[in-house]
Amino acid sequence: MESSAAAPVISSAVPATHGFVVHTVTSEFQGDTTQIHVRTPDKVPAGMRLPVLYFLPVEAKDEQRWGDPLAEATKLDLANKLSVIVAYPTFSHLPWYCDHPTNPGIRQETYFLKVVVPFIERAYPVRAGRDARLLLGFSKSGWGAWSLLLRNPDVFGRAAAWDSPMMMEQGLYGMAAIAGSPENFGRYRVPNLLRERGKALGPEPRLLLMGYDNFRTPTQQAHALLDELKIPHAYRDGPQRKHHWNTGWVEEAARWLVTGK
Repeated sequence: MESSAAAPVISSAVPATHGFVVHTVTSEFQGDTTQIHVRTPDKVPAGMRLPVLYFLPVEAKDEQRWGDPLAEATKLDLANKLSVIVAYPTFSHLPWYCDHPTNPGIRQETYFLKVVVPFIERAYPVRAGRDARLLLGFSKSGWGAWSLLLRNPDVFGRAAAWDSPMMMEQGLYGMAAIAGSPENFGRYRVPNLLRERGKALGPEPRLLLMGYDNFRTPTQQAHALLDELKIPHAYRDGPQRKHHWNTGWVEEAARWLVTGK
C-alpha cells in the first residue's frame, strides 16, 4: 500500500466528540481537508496489537443526515467490548469508495488505501494484516465496504453491509458524479465484482449482508446472487429498522466482523 504520491499532511490527535480523538488530513486524493476520528479501548496492555473496525461514512465531510456513527460506537462501547480500535475517516465528496477517472481530488479508494489505513497502522497499536482490517457500512458505505474488500481481498478481512443498494445497475444516489463514467462505475459495481472475484474470497464467509429498510429487495437479490455463485456469506433478513446509523443494527454487524459469529 505504499504510494509515490506526495505525502499527506496529518495533524496530531486532538480530543473530539464521544471520546474519540481526531486528526485533520490534507491529501491530494481529496478535494478539501478531511478528518480521521479514532477511539481506542480505555486500556491497551503494553505490546498488544488490536484489529481496526473501520466505520465507513455515508455522507461527505461531517454531515449527519443519516445519524451519528461516533455516538453509536460510544453508546455500544465497541472499542472496549470487542477490543478493537474504531476508526472513522471523512471524505471531501459524497463517499462511494471509488476513484474518479479524471478528477484527482475524488480518489476515494486510493485515499482510503494509501492514506487512512497506513496512517492508522503507523500511529496506533494495530495488528497489521488482512484479517485485522474490518469494514462496516450501510447504504452507500455498505456498498463501499463490499467493493473495497472485493477489489482488495488481500488487504481487508471482512466487510459488513446493512440496507445497501447492492444490485444498483447505474450510478444513482450521487454515484454518477463520483464514478465519472459508466465504464468506471462498472469497475466498482458489486454484482460485477461478485461474479469476477467472489470465488477468490475463499471458503470462509467474509461478507455479511443485513437488511432492511429502504433496500430490502436489493438485499434479497444480492443474497440470491451470492447463493447462485456459491460464495460463502452471512445473511440477516431483518428486522426492519429505520435507514440510519442509530437504529440498532450496528452492534450485530460489528460483532460479526470481529468474531465471525
